[in-house]
Amino acid sequence: MLDLQRLRALHAVSVHGTVGAAAAALGYTPSAVSQQIAKLERETRTVLLEREGRGVRLTDEALQLAETARELMAIMERAETGIEERRGVPAGRLTVAAFASAARGLLPAALAGLAVRHPALDVRLTEVDPHLSVDLVAKGAVDVVVAHDWDIAPLPAPAGVEQAVVGDDLCDLLVPDGHPLAGRESVRREELGGERWVSQPPGRVCHDWLLRTMRSAGFEPEIVHQADENPTLVALVAAGLGVAVIPRLGRGALPAGVVAVGLDPMPRRRVYALWRTGTARRPAVGAVVEALRTQGRVCLRREPSV
Repeated sequence: MLDLQRLRALHAVSVHGTVGAAAAALGYTPSAVSQQIAKLERETRTVLLEREGRGVRLTDEALQLAETARELMAIMERAETGIEERRGVPAGRLTVAAFASAARGLLPAALAGLAVRHPALDVRLTEVDPHLSVDLVAKGAVDVVVAHDWDIAPLPAPAGVEQAVVGDDLCDLLVPDGHPLAGRESVRREELGGERWVSQPPGRVCHDWLLRTMRSAGFEPEIVHQADENPTLVALVAAGLGVAVIPRLGRGALPAGVVAVGLDPMPRRRVYALWRTGTARRPAVGAVVEALRTQGRVCLRREPSV
C-alpha cells in the first residue's frame, strides 16, 4: 500500500517545481523530501524524478501518481472538514500563503489574534508571489491565499476556489523631499511626464500597471531603477534617484527624505482571501478568513505614513 506522506511529498514537488521549494512548503528539509520520494520509487519500482540541469523533472509516471495523490488528499480533506465541522471548533493545522506586503502588514496581527482566540488552531504562513498563489490553493498545496489584483489585471477565481474581499490597498506617489511635487496635496497622472521612475521588474503587476497607466496619460515612463521589494524602492526614492507609486499596506513609516503625494485618481489594489470550495465549511478556514477581513478593516484604511 502506498504511503500517503510520500505521495504528499511527490505532489508538493509537482506543484512547487523543486525539491527545495516543496520542502519549504511542507516544513521539511530537502533531504527528508528526497528520502520520501526515494522510498516511493522503491515501492512503485518506478523512476519518478530525473535530473534536469540544477533541478528535477517529474517523469510521466510521476505526473500520473501526483494527480492520484491530489485526489487522495482531496478525499482526506473532505473527511477532516466533516470532522471539524461537527466539532464546530477551529482546530488543526492550516497553511496560508500571502504576497510580501500582506505578509508584513496584514498577517502578523491577524495570526496573533487567531492564536489567542483559537489555541487549538495551528496557522502557518508562507510568502508567495501573488501570481503563483492562486494556483497553489487550487491544487491543494495551501489552504488559504491572500492575493491582490489591479484594475488592469482582475483576479479570477478558478473552478473550485472561493474568494472574499479583504479590502482596498491605496497607493501613493512617493517623491524625494525637495522635489517640485513634494508640497502638493495631489497630482494628476498627466503631470508626471519627464519623471525618472523606480519600479518593480517587468512581469510584476505593479510594473505593468505603471506602464499602462502612464502610457494612457500620454507618455512613456522612464524606468531607471528596478527592485523586487517595496522597501528597496522607497530607499531609492529617499536617495533622490526617482519617484515611485507604492501601496500603503506593509509600507511602514516613510524614512526622512521621502514625501507621499496623492494621485488623482488614486490607484488602489484589491486584496482577497481565497480558499477551496471543499473546505468552505471548515471552521478553521472561516476563522482565518474572518481574521483577515477584520484586520483588513484596520490596516487598509489608515492615512499614508509621512
